[in-house]
Amino acid sequence: MPKKIVLQISMIAAAAAFFCHTAIAQNEAKPPAASDSMDRVKVLRAAADALGMLRWSDIGAGATHLPAIDVVTTMEIFASGTVYSGGQPSAAEYHAALAYIPPAMRVEITRKGAGDAHTIQTVRENYAWNESEVGGGLVPGKGTATPAMPAAKARLLQLWILPYGVVKAAIAAGDKTKVSMENGATIITFPLSGNLAGVTLTASLDSKSLITKVETRPDNPAQANMAIETEYSDYADHGEVLTDIKSPGHIVEKQAGKPMLDLQVKMVNANDPYLVFPVPPNVKAASSQTSVNGAGANYAK
Repeated sequence: MPKKIVLQISMIAAAAAFFCHTAIAQNEAKPPAASDSMDRVKVLRAAADALGMLRWSDIGAGATHLPAIDVVTTMEIFASGTVYSGGQPSAAEYHAALAYIPPAMRVEITRKGAGDAHTIQTVRENYAWNESEVGGGLVPGKGTATPAMPAAKARLLQLWILPYGVVKAAIAAGDKTKVSMENGATIITFPLSGNLAGVTLTASLDSKSLITKVETRPDNPAQANMAIETEYSDYADHGEVLTDIKSPGHIVEKQAGKPMLDLQVKMVNANDPYLVFPVPPNVKAASSQTSVNGAGANYAK
């Protein structure tokens, strides 16, 4: 079965065009009719710069320079705080490992208290599974992988509502990304694509161009778990090895209006950590069967 178009593919080409010096210079030379596009380019460039996502090259002669490079491709987030399940709060340790090429994320949560429940939820493109241990199900006798295909879209959404994902996806959306002002805040709105088509994302930026709030709205009201509201604050370089990449220190997330996460970030590894997300064979097999049966209409986190 042919693979679905992955959001990241279009993103790479769009990002390259967006961050090229010559492309920016050409846009700046356009007549006033292109002002909306220029606003979009300037706002997204400022948001990327505020996060420290870009590295600019001084290599070249005269006016010729290499394009900027988006250095956020893999990352780890270590946090602690409160997670909610069925409306019930629990103190927990949180660890997320993520990548944007290809889009993948592994979220490991250890709830403190009775039983110290431990979960590992993983997604890569349109595959989703739960692991008994990191890498479970890849090698016989080493842990298990339980397919969770109906959760793929909701888990993948978590990757793109992070500040870095918002910037990447907004660039990929091109002229579908709209910029406006509300109550003194810059607002960017755009539709997600690929596996997340049918979801509209709105992000609020503060005076420093940092993303402070992200909201997603599904076209289908029945997909309430795709309606996410996340607030980000206390930005800083939280790396053990400083990289100048800014990350939020406080993350508060709601799903369909109900609290899901309230996390204090302890450390972020943005120094291009080596992370892989191979799909276990039984998960691939389950995905093929799901496609044949036409299942996966409901999305559980």
